[in-house]
Amino acid sequence: MRAGVISWQLAQTFWVGGLWLLQFVMLPALAKIGLAPLLIEEVAGSLQPLLVGFTAFCVLLQALVLIQLCGLRSLWRDLRGQLLLAVLLLAGSHLAARAGIIESPYWLIFSYLAMGMCGLILVLQVAPGRER
Repeated sequence: MRAGVISWQLAQTFWVGGLWLLQFVMLPALAKIGLAPLLIEEVAGSLQPLLVGFTAFCVLLQALVLIQLCGLRSLWRDLRGQLLLAVLLLAGSHLAARAGIIESPYWLIFSYLAMGMCGLILVLQVAPGRER
C-alpha cells in the first residue's frame, strides 16, 4: 500500500509540475531572454504533445493506484477519480486537436490549461491510502 501512495505522489508531481513548469516558467523565460516568438512557438509545439502524452501515462498510473486502493467505483464516485478521468479525456482531445481531428486552435490552449487546473485540484486532495 505504501508503494501505491509513493507512486501516486511521484506521478502527480511529474505531470502536474511538468505542465505548469512548461507553460508558466520555461516558455516565458525563453521569451524573456529574447528568443524569437516563432522559435518559442516551435519549442512549445514540440514539447507540449510529449508532455501531454506523459501526462496521460501518469494519469493512467494514478488511476490504477486508485482502483487498487479504493476499488473500481472510485473512478466515478470519488473526486480524485473524476479528475483523473477528466484529465485523460482532455489529454486525448488535445492530442486529437494536434492531429487535426478537432479543428480549433483555441482547444489546444484550453485543454492544456484545463489539465493544469485539474492537476492543481488533484494536488489538494488526499492521496489514496492516506485518508485516515
